[in-house]
Amino acid sequence: MAMHRGFLSSYVLAGCTWQYLERAVGRLLLSEGFTGVRMLGQSGDEGADILAHRNGKRWLVQVKRRRSGAVGVDVLDETVRSALVYRADIPVVATNLGFTDQARTQQSVLIAAGSPIQLWDRTVLSKRWERLADRPIAARDPRPYQDSAIKSVVESCISRNRRAALVVMATGLGKTFVAAESYRRIKEVRPGLSALVLAHTNDLVYQLERAFWPCLDKYEISGVWNGYESPDPDATLVFACVDSVASKLQAAGRLERKFDLVIVDECHHAGSPEYRAVLDALQCGAPNGPFLLGMTATPWRPDGTSIHSLFGEPMACVDIVQGLKMGWLSNVDYRMYVDNINWHELHRAHHLTPRGLNRTIFIQEWDDAVVLKLKETWFEIPHARAIVFCGNIDHAITMRDRVNALGFARAEALYAGSPGTPRLSHAQRSKILADFHDGQVGVLCAVDLLNEGIDLPDVNIIVFQRVTHSRRIFVQQLGRGLRITSGKDKVIVLDFVSDVRRFAAGLDLQNKLKEGPHYISIGSKVRFMNAGGEDCRAESFLREWLEDVAAIECAGEDDHVLKFPPPLSDRF
Repeated sequence: MAMHRGFLSSYVLAGCTWQYLERAVGRLLLSEGFTGVRMLGQSGDEGADILAHRNGKRWLVQVKRRRSGAVGVDVLDETVRSALVYRADIPVVATNLGFTDQARTQQSVLIAAGSPIQLWDRTVLSKRWERLADRPIAARDPRPYQDSAIKSVVESCISRNRRAALVVMATGLGKTFVAAESYRRIKEVRPGLSALVLAHTNDLVYQLERAFWPCLDKYEISGVWNGYESPDPDATLVFACVDSVASKLQAAGRLERKFDLVIVDECHHAGSPEYRAVLDALQCGAPNGPFLLGMTATPWRPDGTSIHSLFGEPMACVDIVQGLKMGWLSNVDYRMYVDNINWHELHRAHHLTPRGLNRTIFIQEWDDAVVLKLKETWFEIPHARAIVFCGNIDHAITMRDRVNALGFARAEALYAGSPGTPRLSHAQRSKILADFHDGQVGVLCAVDLLNEGIDLPDVNIIVFQRVTHSRRIFVQQLGRGLRITSGKDKVIVLDFVSDVRRFAAGLDLQNKLKEGPHYISIGSKVRFMNAGGEDCRAESFLREWLEDVAAIECAGEDDHVLKFPPPLSDRF
């Protein structure tokens, strides 16, 4: 490929859109070794387009795409103000053209005043791109289970002995890396390959593109197709929101562009009508259609339908327990609290459906006790960093305020909101996540935002307060704390959820951790706790009562799957 076709070469800079330029600068930072690269670039971003970290410093970049004319003093002043808002150490202005003489003079004034502002014009950007190594930056060997999955996907795609593949890997085990590395290896054999990566939300679309960047060489151009951008004709790798592709299909009646490979992330969503229409239009799985690859950590659809009709049986399947036993996920100290069970009411209960029991046997909310237990746990683990999963925005704000009142950590509430409710802008959420990355925020009180698509490897405390009847969401939320990172020994899970099915899930996890061969000396455990410590009597009673834990864990609100509890005798 000619040198001028690179993702940030002078040729590309001459005709790029402002959205592409922002993402290309972000890709440059990632390629240069910056960490925590976070794209902002929306209305209300207060002059910040990119946040990134290197050598303990927070960098803030404002990107200005100009059709003509140089960037002036006003942009520099805005960027410096933005750096104060985001508490950034080094402000940067990047542009596809250049800067006025006045802007260059103002840079000198600002530097003399203590603001180390940097100006990256077209020449600087092109030279930084030229200095990048030709090979992708993700030059690491896959883990054995990843390598096995990658080889199977590549062989099936190239030989066409299968038309589709499904890879199931728990959160933290690198399923997106498997997809990206599979694409890279297929492309080595078939240089003209074009690929489409589909996701069900815009946030996931952008995150997927960032996750693929380390596996792309500097000459490859990637593009985005959603409600804000159209796919770049030069992009051989397109990341798209399925709703946008479905809208194009509905308006035009067909899709003009052809692809050789289609990858569906979080493919448990692929049974939706939008996905079905798009995959059919692309002729995925047909003899002459593109090879179809599905990736998910949770292969269960909310409506109970199977995704195997689309993707076949899993080509690779590594769940949380396997990941723990192989040592590729952080050890878990899972503590299920039973203090709020009214044992004597349970003994008299006759409403043996989950809905009836949950209303009968559990005492009211216990926010104060939760915060006190979190404080106690905070000093139990080095470099504590916590996520508290809350039920709604008011609950998240309450928990934030109670943590901050005790003063052991700084907490922030993290939520998107909806019409008629409080809302946090994209920029506000990005700032909170950047502060969490830096350790300036220690506790995130989250509502729904951290279930999918966010990588927070430093999390070592998970607090469950949100009742969820979805096994998929439970596994996704637990996965937020399972990633391995330097200095992290384990994740402590504090589960205060008042739902009989959660106790069944805890017992099921405990059973599976004890089953089969242990590849390592596993340090994970599930314990039932009360205010005084471990409660073996409660565990024994629940195990006897919740005999079929797998059936109970997946039970609906009104399913009669519970048997009458055994006599309490003198255990309580």
